[in-house]
Amino acid sequence: MSKRNTPQRRHTILALLAEQGEVSVDALAQHFATSEVTIRKDLAALEKNGLLLRRYGGAVPVPQELISEPTQPISPYKQAIARAGVARIREHARIIIDSGTTTAAMIPQLGHKPGLVVMTNSLNVANALRELEHEPVLLMTGGTWDPHSESFQGQVAEQVLRSYDFDQLFIGADGIDLERGTTTFNELLGLSRVMAEVAREVIVMVESDKIGRRIPNLELPWSSLHTLITDERLDAQAAEQIRARGIPLILVPLEN
Repeated sequence: MSKRNTPQRRHTILALLAEQGEVSVDALAQHFATSEVTIRKDLAALEKNGLLLRRYGGAVPVPQELISEPTQPISPYKQAIARAGVARIREHARIIIDSGTTTAAMIPQLGHKPGLVVMTNSLNVANALRELEHEPVLLMTGGTWDPHSESFQGQVAEQVLRSYDFDQLFIGADGIDLERGTTTFNELLGLSRVMAEVAREVIVMVESDKIGRRIPNLELPWSSLHTLITDERLDAQAAEQIRARGIPLILVPLEN
């Protein structure tokens, strides 16, 4: 089986687990003719999704009493926006991925982009990157953990960011104020602004229902933005206002 077919391999692992009641890393590596490192990543990803429990040297099924309701899936529009974002990334690029559900939706597709260097302030993003079969070079900002945004913030994180330069920043927003720029409920704004300073292209990724939403805290003014990716539901008048600012606007259709 091709190493690139990660979803199919993981599906087969679950089938073997259901059939045998237990699987080992060594046996799976031989079965798929791949490395034990790859199999451990598979098991870690499946465990994170609540599909098995890892044990020393392998995995066992999740006990019935521990099975909970599945988490809310990522919306199809978020997934489409994420695909459009990934399409803009060149091989061997140096990028920043901010915390957020839309930006995190990019991660499963990054394994097909060789030579990436990815900086993030999000543990969720970092953990997802580590599960990729061909994982990029991972950089973390460090800093002070902010439970509201579930990300690292603060002066230490800002200093780390200023030690590098990046090709692109991928960032979400709680809202887009058509007069001011991106807005957020979070009062910790410094790190987002430093991210924008050290990246040559700032790409904002939001669903269209966030555009026109007024929130008190201005995160990034329009002058700091280079590209906005949203979905095809965006109101025509709002789209015209954004384009009038000279911001390239990508309206992503929902793929059937």
